[in-house]
Order: sequence, then C-alpha cells, then structure tokens
Amino acid sequence: MPSGPMDGLRPETLALDGGLVIDPVTGAIQPGVTMSVNHLVVPGEGAFSAAELGDIAGEPFTYARWLNPTVRALEARMAALEGAEDALAFSTGVAAMAGVFLGLLKQGDHLVISDVTYAGVAELARTILPDLGIAVTPVNLTEPGALQAALRPETRLVHCESPANPILRLTDLAEVARIAHAHGALVSVDSTLATPVATRPLSLGVDLVIHSLTKFINGHGDALGGIVAGRREVIAGLRGRAGVYLGAAMPAMNAWLILRGIDTLFPRMRQISETAGRVAAFLETHPKVTRVIHPGLPSHPQRDLAARQMDIPGGMIFFRTADPRGMAARMAARLKVAHYAFSLGHQRSIVVLLDTEEMMRGTYRLSPAQEAAYRDYAGAGGFRLSIGLEAAEDLIADLDRALAD
Repeated sequence: MPSGPMDGLRPETLALDGGLVIDPVTGAIQPGVTMSVNHLVVPGEGAFSAAELGDIAGEPFTYARWLNPTVRALEARMAALEGAEDALAFSTGVAAMAGVFLGLLKQGDHLVISDVTYAGVAELARTILPDLGIAVTPVNLTEPGALQAALRPETRLVHCESPANPILRLTDLAEVARIAHAHGALVSVDSTLATPVATRPLSLGVDLVIHSLTKFINGHGDALGGIVAGRREVIAGLRGRAGVYLGAAMPAMNAWLILRGIDTLFPRMRQISETAGRVAAFLETHPKVTRVIHPGLPSHPQRDLAARQMDIPGGMIFFRTADPRGMAARMAARLKVAHYAFSLGHQRSIVVLLDTEEMMRGTYRLSPAQEAAYRDYAGAGGFRLSIGLEAAEDLIADLDRALAD
C-alpha cells in the first residue's frame, strides 16, 4: 500500500489523494480505468493457481478476478480513509460480508452477530451459515452483559453494525472490541451508514470495517460494490480465499465510478448530515409523526454514544406514523422531491416503509425480548429516510405535503 507521503494527512485529503498514483505515461492525475482482464507477465513471474501466489496484492497484475489496477486503486483509497493497512473490494456489499464470514469461519465455529443488521446480512447469517455447520447467535449488543453471555470457546467473530439499518441503533464499538478481544475473537463492523466521515472503527479497536460502497461512499446510485479493510495479514488471508474463490470480483468500471464518488465524500456527507438534522427536527414536530430517530437529535436514546463515536450524525432518519401502511401509499403518490424506493445513500433522497411484521417473519426471527426491543424503536413499522443533496427547505415542504391529510 502507498505510504510515506500520505502519513499524517487528514481524512478529507485522503479522500482525494489516498493511494493516488500519477499515470507514469500520460501524467494523468485522475485515476484511469483498466478494463483488461489479463496482463502480460514475465515467464516464471506468475502462477496458474492462486493458491501458489502468497499475498496476491504484492504480486504483479495477472488476472482481473485476482487483482485489477483500477480496483487496487480503490482498495488503496479506502484503506487510507479507514486508517487500515490494506483493503479488499468485492462486487457488492453483501459479497464483502459473505467474504468475511466464509473467509474467517469454518464448520464448528461460532459467530455472534448483532440482532439488527441490514436484511441481506441478517438473512445470510441465519439461513446459509448454519447449513455449513457455523453456529450463529444474534445478540442485542446494546444490552449490558449480552455479548459476554453469548460468547463460547468456539466464538471466532463478533459482527456488529453501527448505526444499525434500519432503526439507527448504535453499538459501542470500543466496548465490543474490548470484550471480544479478551475472549480471543475478532470484531467486524458494517459502517455503511456512518461512512469514514462519521466513524473510523479501526481507531476504536475493531479488526475489520465493511462498507457497501453502493451507498453513501459511491453516492450516485450507479455502481454496486463492497469492501473490507483491516490489518494486512487478515486482508491477505481473505483475498487468498474469499477474494479469489468466491468469484465476486468488482468490475473495473464500478471501481472507477466509486473512486469518483469518494472525491466528494466529505463535502457531500457534511451537507447531507446537516440537511438530515434539519429534516429530523421538522419531522419531530409534525403532528402526523409519532417518533423520529436520528443520531443528531437530543431524543436519540444513545445520544451520548453518538456524540462520542460519530463526528457527524449522518444522513439517515427513521420515523414512525400512526398509520404506516396508509402513509406509505400517500407518500408514494405525493412525493415530488424525495422518491419512494428501496436502497439508500444516493444523491437523491429516498424513503421506504419497513413493516415490522414482515421484518420479523422474513429477516430477523428474533426472540421475544429482542423483538420487543426492536418494536420499541420501530413500532408496527417505520420509514427509512435517506437524505440526499436537495435543499433542506424543498425536502421539508415535500414531506409536509406527503404527510398531510
């Protein structure tokens, strides 16, 4: 990974220059896109089997499923942003999460996972891993003593998400890392909703930080991607196993698009976060809204943790109304500035209803106590609102029209 001149630079600068290599032929500053699948090698320099390559990231470029120059530039940029020694890109965020689970865990191992995570990760852990002989225990990581009680001798990984999608519940990452490391387990965190602008989990003791690059980091709603960042030896092990054998390599064009998005990550996220704070404050006073959850609001149940762990509150809002299904229909019909759609983290604001019964039935299947804790945030269902780059005044007026009788 590039070092030396990058040491000591602030994250805002690293978002532009972390891992940047000026093209030696053209002098181009903006990274190019290398679409070639294969590259010339010196006889004896490469190997047919990836198993013989060792640390693939240190080898010459040979085949794009193993390593691509544009993807490698993205990995360098994200490693610099997270303060990591290395990073490994995947085709999607869920692929990155699958790479971590399948790259680190084997039959007989035990995973502790936050009981509320992104639906794709929750379903992957609950439906696929047990079939492979990997035990999975969902835990409310905000409850004192819950993690300690869940740990077993065979626990190898604790996975958390902060803020948690969709209810924006936070996890004390330093405390989770302290408990897990004392037990000999690694800690991973999905930091997609926070981004490195708000939180840099490795500085809090976490071993691996994962992002769905599709969301705020790309920020334009036009490229799928995922990444894992951490210590060099851990990433090298994941690259040699999951990176090569799962076949979930990131396309070069996606890496180029995401690099473009990272250039503006800090100013985008700061504007988005500021707008989210104004919209959340408006919603909290609206007569049709029964609860608003946003890490920047004084009413957030973990406001002190948010202030301690997040540099900015971020661009996500979760809110409830008395008639969520009826309100969802009105929003879909009335919204003109925001859009009623799935996904999040794009340049345009997006809102969607997440029905609690559906989430319990198809995604989480929580214990009675865990479900009660979820319903304390979500009730019968709530709206996940991802703030974009529109004027705050226009979003507020748009939501006001949609919420009206």
